[in-house]
Amino acid sequence: MALMKTLLPALALAGAMAACSPAPSENAPANTDVEVGSNGTLRIYSARHYDSDRLMYEAFEKASGVKVLYREAGANQLLETMKAEGENSPADLIIASDAGALWRFEDAGLTQALPEGEFESRIPARLLDDGRQWVGLARRVRGVAYDPERISADQVDEWKDLADPSLEGEICVRSSTNIYNLSLMGEMIERWGADEAAAWAEGVVDNMARQPQGGDTDQIEAVAAGLCGVAITNHYYWVRMTESGSSTTRNAANATELLFPSFGPETGVHVNITGAALAAHSQNADLALQFIEFLLTPEGQALLVDETKEIPVIEETERPAGLERIPAFEESDMRLSAFGENQAAAQRIYDGAGWN
Repeated sequence: MALMKTLLPALALAGAMAACSPAPSENAPANTDVEVGSNGTLRIYSARHYDSDRLMYEAFEKASGVKVLYREAGANQLLETMKAEGENSPADLIIASDAGALWRFEDAGLTQALPEGEFESRIPARLLDDGRQWVGLARRVRGVAYDPERISADQVDEWKDLADPSLEGEICVRSSTNIYNLSLMGEMIERWGADEAAAWAEGVVDNMARQPQGGDTDQIEAVAAGLCGVAITNHYYWVRMTESGSSTTRNAANATELLFPSFGPETGVHVNITGAALAAHSQNADLALQFIEFLLTPEGQALLVDETKEIPVIEETERPAGLERIPAFEESDMRLSAFGENQAAAQRIYDGAGWN
């Protein structure tokens, strides 16, 4: 099957909003005529940016007869676009990485409750939002990559350890405004309370080797370069590095060990999601549900996580190469919606601690 057209027709946004609208995808002209599928057309707004997603969409098209059109941009860009589009938004389904990002769409009134479906029996209850505003499709674990010649595992096996003075000058991490860090803090607030969470943030700031900068891969590379001993990172960045075609990148990852800190005894580790939400003004809720059902099959899961190195939520799914290297873990039972509900408080805590 030929590669599908990847962008919905460009929609003009008024005033300053036009400047922050997502740029058209490079994979197709912005105003290409739309070919309607024999069973309808599904329009997806996706904050993902992986080549393998094209194969995922094509497989669904072939199996269902539904034409898939998608628009890719950052989650915040898509959110602002949908706000500007209002009731005229063509989006049927929103895909975003991180429950905190999905919560932002929900909080802005851009989602609606998912219809009941067979998918619910295939996944842990925790992966379906209490209000059915979104559902988890893949798991992502936030942990640490550390230099075993410089740091011992028992120095970082709980999140509270990262605030211990023994790690002064050892921590590399990205900006506090990053959604992964906001969601991590959201769980800390829910578990420990705001005061204890704030003390943790202050301790981590005191232990930073440098000002927050770059992405998770940059933190791992900094550990390999000897700039710090501990990097806070999502698991898949480390896994991708171990599977990289670049020996330099592989060597950087292999110079570190990956570990998933807990929040204390028998609490589990911080597991977030990539998920999907039904757009508030979707005209094709039935097609959106069909696509979710497809993604929550072993075939759909394999296509979803093959390039990203996320962890499938359907156990019988064949796992991507490299995941066999991550440590075993017990998943936290924390409500995913808490990551979003505590987002504003999380940012206030980071700001107060001087975490840029």
